[in-house]
Amino acid sequence: MYGILSDISRILSSPFLNIVNELNQIPILASLVLGLIGALAPCQLTGNIGAITFYGNRSLQSRSQWIEIGFFVLGKIVVFSGLGLAVWLLGREFQDVLPNYFSVFRKLMGPLFILIGLVLFGFVKMRWLDSVSRLIPLRKKEGKLGSFLMGVSFSIAFCPTMFTLFFFSLMPIVLTSSYGVVLPSLFAVGTSLPVLVFAGIITFIGLDGALLKKSRKIGNTIQKAAAILFIIIGILDTITYWM
Repeated sequence: MYGILSDISRILSSPFLNIVNELNQIPILASLVLGLIGALAPCQLTGNIGAITFYGNRSLQSRSQWIEIGFFVLGKIVVFSGLGLAVWLLGREFQDVLPNYFSVFRKLMGPLFILIGLVLFGFVKMRWLDSVSRLIPLRKKEGKLGSFLMGVSFSIAFCPTMFTLFFFSLMPIVLTSSYGVVLPSLFAVGTSLPVLVFAGIITFIGLDGALLKKSRKIGNTIQKAAAILFIIIGILDTITYWM
């Protein structure tokens, strides 16, 4: 399964790799394109599909989706900027140790997707969340923290392709650029582009909440479809990284 995803990733990312080779003298654009290539890496493909499914479903339920997407991207920016800063400060030894931890985080993504799908479908009831939510101020109930943590979790779920792109393609540019400190953040934005584009399309064609006003059944159907897709992605992801 991982081999299939790698082949798909290679086909999709090949044109962008050629662009990066042409943009080495323009670090800002190179970082963005590398991030976009990262979005097509095997470990990010399933994550971005999951995020697109989640926010596509949210677009029929709330007009605040862009705020939550912003926190999703912020989660990615925090992780990649932190990693870039750590490499800057600690050097090569940090690079050699990191893969041991990323493999563990990556294996957790499949079961997490399955759990999200079961919750969306209603098979798993998390009533304890209602008790917890009563302790949280109203302003924090909009899903911002959840979106931020989702961005963080998707970012630390590294695979060999993503590891190579970040540490061996992006970091040399970071270390040789006078404004290299901002480049990991741009890389993070690049990895989020598929989600941003998809959400933008939904907003542009006027689906953000309009359909839900006409019929709640549409929102429920979308949620069930999203739940099924999450479960399928989770099963495939688990098979890929556990077997």
